[in-house]
Amino acid sequence: MKPNIDISDINLKEVAARLNTLLADEYVLYTKTRRAHWNIQGKNFNEMHKSFERQYDTLDIIIDDTAERVRTLGHFELGSLKEFLKVARLNEEHDGFSDQYHIIQNLLEDHESVIRSIRKDITVIADEYKDLGTAAFTTGIMEHHEKMAWMLRSYLQ
Repeated sequence: MKPNIDISDINLKEVAARLNTLLADEYVLYTKTRRAHWNIQGKNFNEMHKSFERQYDTLDIIIDDTAERVRTLGHFELGSLKEFLKVARLNEEHDGFSDQYHIIQNLLEDHESVIRSIRKDITVIADEYKDLGTAAFTTGIMEHHEKMAWMLRSYLQ
């Protein structure tokens, strides 16, 4: 049964598509953060290891909440790595995990990319697709990424 929430089916479909792209980005970033957690070494190892764990725990919640938001809007979320990689704006990185600086820089760039993408989507979702609930939802996600980016940035200074 389709939701009857005063948003057209076409608009719900478009919002769900944007959320699925966000979901794909979150999944790529989650995987890269896990990789950082597993491979970090050098100065501040213990602190960085725990910091990455906190970040991937946050990303795990964001992933679940985003998938559930897609379902709330009456659509299905993407659910395979192949589907995620087709629509993700982030690249699955195979390089740049050789040292602490590159790991942190790579993750920071991804968080900032997600922030910029969400910032653009918020306006479109609210103004064009008339979905203030999803606009607020994605604003909350953006705030999580802003905080994680700040924490990563602080290690690079």
